[in-house]
Amino acid sequence: MHLIDTHTHLDFPDFDADRSEVLARSRAVGVREIVLLGVYQANWQRLWELALTDEGLYAAFGLHPIYLQQHRAEHLRELRDWLQRLVGHPKLCAVGEIGLDYFLPELSSADQQSLFEAQLGLAAEFDLPVLLHVRRAHAATIATLKRYKLKRGGIVHAFAGSLEEAREYIKLGFKLGLGGAPTWPQANRLRKVVAQLPLDAIVLETDAPDMAPAMHPQQRNSPEYLADICAALALLKNIDSEELARASSQNALAVFGWPPRSDHPAREVAD
Repeated sequence: MHLIDTHTHLDFPDFDADRSEVLARSRAVGVREIVLLGVYQANWQRLWELALTDEGLYAAFGLHPIYLQQHRAEHLRELRDWLQRLVGHPKLCAVGEIGLDYFLPELSSADQQSLFEAQLGLAAEFDLPVLLHVRRAHAATIATLKRYKLKRGGIVHAFAGSLEEAREYIKLGFKLGLGGAPTWPQANRLRKVVAQLPLDAIVLETDAPDMAPAMHPQQRNSPEYLADICAALALLKNIDSEELARASSQNALAVFGWPPRSDHPAREVAD
């Protein structure tokens, strides 16, 4: 089984004690590529250094809306500098995690929108896909993406919208990231949506260390649980887990512009 975890925060201190063991266990269940997402300026260097340590780790850089009050105008300039320096490097795969979050009332929607649009502009400038955080903000996100019309599209992380919203994202060239949330039996509405999503729109993720799946409750989430997530979502879709793994990995390869497998090349890189 070949799995790709399209959304993790493996650089977070939660994994400092056993990161290499987590990677080994993840590989043992078929997780061959793992994407690390930058969320604020202070974690980009640590994330990049981690990505360089392992052939299966890849990096995305962004300014997450949750950390809005930490971001400064110069951080956008620094993000552009990072992308300009690394564009074309095999380890750089996307701009993210970026987006809109209307769940937390203390986060200014106007400031979020301005930051979001600036980062979409950078993705367009450097021809990179985007990895989106969208919480209670699908209408605004879809409207913004319709204006920007990114050539590379990207992934809507932890998709929990309606089937109609899913179709809008798909028309805009986006894949839908599915992880632990729809594995929970009480997530009835989301589970019904997932059952109806086309296979060519799905990518798998964990969001480790957050959003643990139902089979690992109240635990630190981990890329090693991706095979369990895949099996649970395959049951929802009434297909074999190998079929979902194959389709989701092909979709992720397409998003990131990685060569089709059978043999996605391992690369020794340094910077």
